[in-house]
Amino acid sequence: MKQIRETNNVSQEQIANILNIKRSTYGHYETEYQTIPINHLINFCKYFKISIDYLFNFTENQTSTNYQDINNEKASIRLKEFRKENDLTQKALGIDLNTTKTVISGYEHGRYLIATPFLYTICKKYNYSADYLLGLTDKPKYIKLK
Repeated sequence: MKQIRETNNVSQEQIANILNIKRSTYGHYETEYQTIPINHLINFCKYFKISIDYLFNFTENQTSTNYQDINNEKASIRLKEFRKENDLTQKALGIDLNTTKTVISGYEHGRYLIATPFLYTICKKYNYSADYLLGLTDKPKYIKLK
């Protein structure tokens, strides 16, 4: 995040204002003292017109094309499809992510978006596009990790 921000000559204060948070909070995201919440991550990527896959260092393709608005319903459907494609129960995925079946169910029913660390873990382990899984883009579904 820091490299992207600095390359674009944007201050931490400017990004914090865009994300509607304190500069110190944003600073914690950059230093990885705190995990950036998914909604802030999405807004960061939209501002810089980059894909989450690029930010996660999954691809060298920096530019996000056809970035759609977040669609909780689409994201929940795609998470469920992902789980079924990989023959995982909610319980098994919960164990894989060190969380509970109830949390996975909440994601799949669109009560809330998947947490950033869980998104990262799924995508890294299964070569799945974070942008696709969140419903931000329709392609690609799978990625070849760098």
